[in-house]
Amino acid sequence: MNIEDYREFCLSLGEDVEERLPFTAFRYASGVLVFYVCGHMFSFFDCDRFSVVTLKCQSDRIGELMAEHDYIGKPFNMSPKYWIGICPQTAPEGLLRELTRNSYEIVKAKYGHARGI
Repeated sequence: MNIEDYREFCLSLGEDVEERLPFTAFRYASGVLVFYVCGHMFSFFDCDRFSVVTLKCQSDRIGELMAEHDYIGKPFNMSPKYWIGICPQTAPEGLLRELTRNSYEIVKAKYGHARGI
């Protein structure tokens, strides 16, 4: 999946999705685009490389996903207990969409109740 299609997919997940470049003050992270739901991250990647998309995931699924798929590995700069990294160029588009939607739903379920969502 290319970067434009992935961005559009993330934004299509709900009217509550926001995108930001929150790390512009940091030279090596200035191009990191982050997608939020309920004010919390559910997906992010470096726009300059688009080689790893970092997603929230259920802890009990992470080991299995990493064992089954060589394009799923450790996340960029997040806890590998709760996050995964996935290569958007080699992962099947359907799986990337599924794992992104899953990440969105995990974060929304956890933080949406506080906002009455």
